[in-house]
Amino acid sequence: MIKKNAFAGIVRSATKIEPHELKATFLSFLFIFLLMFAYNILKPVRDAMAPDWSDVSVALLWTYNFFFSMAAVAIYGFAASRLRFRFLVPGVYTFFAISFVLFYVGASYASNADYIDKAFYVWISVFALFHVSVFWSLMSDLFTKVQAPRLFAFIASGASTGTIAGSAATVGLAKALGSMNLMLLAAIILVAIVPLIGVLQAMKTMQPGSPDTSRDPNATISGNPLSGFSEFVTNPYLFGIAIFIFLYTAVGSFAYFEIKNLLDGFDRDTNTQIWAGINLAVNAIAITTAMFATSRIATRFGLAKTLAVIPLLVGIGLLAIAGNPVLAAVIVIWVVMRSGNYAITRPAREMLYTVVDREARFKAKPVIDIVVYRGGDALAGWLFAVLATTLGLGLGALAAIGGFIALMWAFVGVYLGRNYDRLDPVETNA
Repeated sequence: MIKKNAFAGIVRSATKIEPHELKATFLSFLFIFLLMFAYNILKPVRDAMAPDWSDVSVALLWTYNFFFSMAAVAIYGFAASRLRFRFLVPGVYTFFAISFVLFYVGASYASNADYIDKAFYVWISVFALFHVSVFWSLMSDLFTKVQAPRLFAFIASGASTGTIAGSAATVGLAKALGSMNLMLLAAIILVAIVPLIGVLQAMKTMQPGSPDTSRDPNATISGNPLSGFSEFVTNPYLFGIAIFIFLYTAVGSFAYFEIKNLLDGFDRDTNTQIWAGINLAVNAIAITTAMFATSRIATRFGLAKTLAVIPLLVGIGLLAIAGNPVLAAVIVIWVVMRSGNYAITRPAREMLYTVVDREARFKAKPVIDIVVYRGGDALAGWLFAVLATTLGLGLGALAAIGGFIALMWAFVGVYLGRNYDRLDPVETNA
C-alpha cells in the first residue's frame, strides 16, 4: 500500500492526476494509443497505393473523401439515434474492424483490385478523422469539466506515442507480414479495444462528482439522425468550435504548401528525410509537453489562453518570416503548430465538449471534426492555389495571409475559452 501510495503521489506531482483517476486515465491513454497504433499501420498501406495513380485520380479520390465523410457522419447520426448508448462506441470500432477484414478479402480475391484499392484509400481517409472524433466524444462524456483540464493532455499523449509505435512497427512488419496482412492486424487491434470501452463506461458511474451517475446506459441519444448538422449551425458555441477548426485547417494548409514549395529544389530522398525528421520532432515534443506541461497551462492560465497560445505563436511566426520565408523558419513554425496542436490545442478543444449534452458530443461533434475539417482542407488548398497561381503571390505574401488567419484563429480560441468558463455542464439526454 505504501508503494502504491508513493507511486500515486509521484504521478500526481508530475501530471496532476488524482489517485482515484489513475485507472480511468491510463486506460484512456491505452485506448488512444491502440487506436493510433492501428491507424499508423493502415496509413502507410494507403499511402503506398497512391503512386500507382495519376494526379487527377488522386484529386478525384480526395473529392470522394469529402462526400463519403458527409455520408458516414449522417449514417453515424442515424445509429446514434437508434442504438442504446452502451453499444454505440463499441459498435463504431467493431464496424471499422469488420470493414478492414472485408477489404482484405476483396483485395485478395477480386479480379480487378484497383477499384478495391481506391475504395480503401478513401475509406482510410474517413477512418482517419472518425476514430479520433468518436474517442474524444467518449472522453468528454466520461470526464467532467473539472477533470478535463488536468487529464485530457496526458491522455492525448497516448496518440503521439501510438503514432511513433505504429509507424515503427509497420517498418518492421511490412515485408515480414505483407502490406495486405496489416489490414488484419489493425482489425484485431480495433476488436481488442472494445472491452476497454466497456470498462471505461462502467467506471463512469464511479467518478466522484459525476453529474451523470443515474443515467441509463441502455438509453438512446435524443434528436433526429441529422440533428448534428443543424445543431452546430444554430448553436453559437458549437459554431465557434467549427470556425476554430476551420481556421486551423486553413493555417495548416498554408504552412504545408509553403514547405512543399520550398522543398521543390531537393530530390525525393532528401524530402523524405526532412519530412521524417519533422514528424519525429513533432511527436517527441508533443508527448513531453502533453504529459507534463499542458495540464499545468490549462489549470493555471485557463482555457481561453490555452486555446490561443499556439495560434498566437504561429501567427507571430508567420508574420515574422513573411519578408524572408526561409525553409528552416517555416519548418519551425510547422513543428510548433503540429506539436502544439497535439499536445495543447487539441486536448483544450476537446475540453469544450464537457459542458454540452450527449447529442452535441456524439452527433454535432463528428460533423465539426470530420465534415468541417475536410471542407476546410479542400477550401484552403484551393485558396492557396488561386492566390499563388492565378494572382501570382509569392511565399512571403502568402505567409503574411497565413499569419493573419492564425491571429483570427487565436481570437476565436479566446472567445471559446471565455464562453466555456461561463457555462455549466448540461445533460439533456438522461
